[in-house]
Amino acid sequence: MTIPMKRLPPLPALHTFLITAQCCNFTRAAELLHITQGAVSRQIAGLESHLGYPLFLRQARGLALTDQGRDLYPRIQQVFSLIDEAVEEVGARRKALQLKAPTCAMRWLLPRLMHWQAERPDVPVELTTTIAYGVDFRRDQFDAAIIYATAPAGNIVAHHLFNEQLTPVCTRKLLDGPIPLDTPADLERHVLLHPARDKHDWENWLLAAGHTPGPLSGGHHFDTMDLALSVATQGAGVALGDWSLIGEDLANGHLVAPFDIRVPTGGAYFLVYPERTAPSPQLRELVDWLTAQAHGA
Repeated sequence: MTIPMKRLPPLPALHTFLITAQCCNFTRAAELLHITQGAVSRQIAGLESHLGYPLFLRQARGLALTDQGRDLYPRIQQVFSLIDEAVEEVGARRKALQLKAPTCAMRWLLPRLMHWQAERPDVPVELTTTIAYGVDFRRDQFDAAIIYATAPAGNIVAHHLFNEQLTPVCTRKLLDGPIPLDTPADLERHVLLHPARDKHDWENWLLAAGHTPGPLSGGHHFDTMDLALSVATQGAGVALGDWSLIGEDLANGHLVAPFDIRVPTGGAYFLVYPERTAPSPQLRELVDWLTAQAHGA
């Protein structure tokens, strides 16, 4: 025995009812729906015919919901809210999160993203690297970014990851080599790898370590700290590394830290996303997870 299925009212007509019930005006509803006033009137009349009861009272001063219309309105509103949520949720699951980060943060970020993808393959992340330290969400179409700054500014929501603390690093072979590296003063006898075109980072570190440096005329200069660290792993000199970023290099023995002196620079790394839009559940989860990773959780 086949049970006949009740024919449901058409979805477009229900949507027209929802919009019309919100404003109780055919003309305004037509403007919001981008159709003619006549089309709105015909859809409402057709829906009332299908349901078998009136939804609106046509009055001289406009429309008013009938008792049936008032009862139906919140239920139809809930149905369309559920549809919106379902479409948004399914779309968010399939769309990869777009993340931007400076190259200097890769040593910290990349192994953690690989762990995230192994644990959450349903939330893919597409990573774009840059030598720039900031982000402009008005031009850059990213869901979130890691930035380096003293204090984040602009219309963003910022989550603090860690402060920059610099310390010299080199290979074990260089440390055990013929040129001593026992005190900060010994650094002047080594090739210094500068993470920027100026020498301020090394000068500041040496001063904070209690050594007034002479002219730092030698060494090599790089555009990013990441490049300087990469050269240091080849044994070509001593670089300054951010303590929070070099954990993997120290753990696997690619680099060693000759001195237990970490000098804060006043800069920090932040995970940010635009303030203008509410983050998706997937982005909120990734933000919370990376923040917990940075804080040692």
